[in-house]
Amino acid sequence: MMTTATFHDLKGASVFITGGGAGIGASITEGFIEQGARVAFVQRSDASGFCDEMEEKHRVRPLFIQCDITDIPALQAAIARSADAHGPITTLINNAANDKRHATEDVTEEFWDWSQAINLKAYFFACQAVVAGMREAGGGSIINFSSISYMMGNAGYPSYTTANAGLNGMSRSLAREFGPDRIRVNALAPGWVMTPKQREMWVTPEALAAHLDRQCLKDELEPRDIVDAVLFLASNTSRMMTGQMMVVDGGVVVTG
Repeated sequence: MMTTATFHDLKGASVFITGGGAGIGASITEGFIEQGARVAFVQRSDASGFCDEMEEKHRVRPLFIQCDITDIPALQAAIARSADAHGPITTLINNAANDKRHATEDVTEEFWDWSQAINLKAYFFACQAVVAGMREAGGGSIINFSSISYMMGNAGYPSYTTANAGLNGMSRSLAREFGPDRIRVNALAPGWVMTPKQREMWVTPEALAAHLDRQCLKDELEPRDIVDAVLFLASNTSRMMTGQMMVVDGGVVVTG
């Protein structure tokens, strides 16, 4: 990736990322490494190869902890391990999610609970787990990944869009609760980012053309577009920004 800006206060920062070894999450991990941050991340699948790549490319190896984020005690233990290795976490990126397609009539209680566990519940308990350390450090930044899907009223994954909307509300409430401790909480809603997974599973020439037609900016969204927004929200450059939803989608939805 090409670095477009340097955020000097992120050098040496302790950063924890969920889903940080693949897709947008991997780009976020690399973005923080480029800034000189100390990065730890969790992922359910093995990300050792990605860590090898980062070490070869940047001479720095992120701390990878294999973890299913729906296992809350395991997630809490991973966050504690990260803090032990890198110091109190001052930036939390709740990125891991699963947008498995489903129709309302096919949803079982088991599927609903699974979807909410990944896309909402784990986010809350990750936030809870970092607050004490951020307070000790004098502040911090929490960035919760949502999506423009619920803002567009998309069909095809109602449990996922429900969690997306819930993340926005949760972020606002936590921003109010932890603001006195200089802990900022914002949500970030990407548009349709052209990751390998998206290209493999969902992108067709017709679907992409229709989506680009809805964007004000006609370029395809790349992971770097999201990384730069995350770095801004993590940095003290955005020190008085909290309780907000930042949308990076090329101009599909309108906020405000």
